[in-house]
Amino acid sequence: MSPLLPDTRPRRVLALATLVGTIGKGIFLTAGVLYFTRSAHLPVKQVGIGLSVAGFISVAIGIFAGYLADRRGARGIYVASLVLGGLATAGFCLVSSFWPFLVVASLAAAAQGAGLIARGPLIRRYGGKRPQEFRAYIQSVTNVGISVGAAVAGWAAQADTRSAYLLIVVGNAILLLASAAIMLCLPPVPPEAPTEGPRWLALRDRPYIALSLLDGILSIQYRVLTVAIPLWLVSQTSAPRWLISAIVIANTAIVVLFQVRASKSIDSPRAAGLTLRRSGVAFLISCVAIAWSAGVPTWVAVIMLVIATVVHSVGELWQAAGGFEISFELAPSHSQGQYLGVFGIGLGLAESFGPALLTSLCIGLGKPGWYIVGLLFLAAGLAQPAAVRWAERTRHIYREPAAPKAPGVPSDNSSSAA
Repeated sequence: MSPLLPDTRPRRVLALATLVGTIGKGIFLTAGVLYFTRSAHLPVKQVGIGLSVAGFISVAIGIFAGYLADRRGARGIYVASLVLGGLATAGFCLVSSFWPFLVVASLAAAAQGAGLIARGPLIRRYGGKRPQEFRAYIQSVTNVGISVGAAVAGWAAQADTRSAYLLIVVGNAILLLASAAIMLCLPPVPPEAPTEGPRWLALRDRPYIALSLLDGILSIQYRVLTVAIPLWLVSQTSAPRWLISAIVIANTAIVVLFQVRASKSIDSPRAAGLTLRRSGVAFLISCVAIAWSAGVPTWVAVIMLVIATVVHSVGELWQAAGGFEISFELAPSHSQGQYLGVFGIGLGLAESFGPALLTSLCIGLGKPGWYIVGLLFLAAGLAQPAAVRWAERTRHIYREPAAPKAPGVPSDNSSSAA
């Protein structure tokens, strides 16, 4: 795979569909809240409640979508999720009160969650011998798309008119539908053959669930640069406000340029566990540097925040690369979608609880709050190698599916004893 362009048609289709869809996501992530509050005139509190509820629904739907991707075919579920996301996003144009907003937001979040999970088996199938590296490439493409979308959303925020906000909502919907159309160029993926045994195997896999939750704690870091630092910079430091945009741009550039490279050196779950441990250390150092940016001269605050951004971005590279390896390699091939849906629980919970946790600790408590968050990241990172070893010791229980029993052939009870 070329650093700039994938070397097979299915990979190029997946990358293009991802780019188109995430441009729309970047638009809405940046200006969606402004649309709800300034154009639809919903109270900020109602918007927060609605998005939190939608986030929880997205987590539950993601698990179910993973199961359907295994049993019905991942491409069909992914295309359906993109179409539903496009229609739900267009529905925001008609929202003017809380309950319709809650319904539409829940549909949009469910579609997004289902799409992210259904895409996992496609990456696994077309990613070659090392799908983790292709997943890292897709992550870089995602960052590019979100950055382009954020730039477009900046125009709408500057215009601050209902027409501008409606235009970005409709634009997001069109981009999602266009992404679905592009995905139809990808060959269908046949569903996995049904196997005997528990239907929801991933929900019984306690080591894998533990890894998902630990990854969720580390994934709170995604909100540090977009939620906690902007509030901290404005309220607690003398750093110039333009540094907020510079921090996001620098983080995006580091991820786009180095995510694939960071993933190449991780070739086993054990290596991934050690890499995730390093990410916890990096996030702790970053949190300490952010805390030290308060109450100091402007030039010192800028240096501390720049150091924090670079160290945090390196930690993000390590965390994403380690998570890719663990989520793919520890999931049995016959239930990839279901397992990836379960692994997404941690990220979903981080998306739901992360902003409130960071604002209450880092902004509410000040410097001690940053130290607490940093130690939380460190603890989650240090626990990863032991959790990986636990998961590896139990893979024989979940790795191989039971062969379907032929008519008239008694089951082998001795094999189930393991």
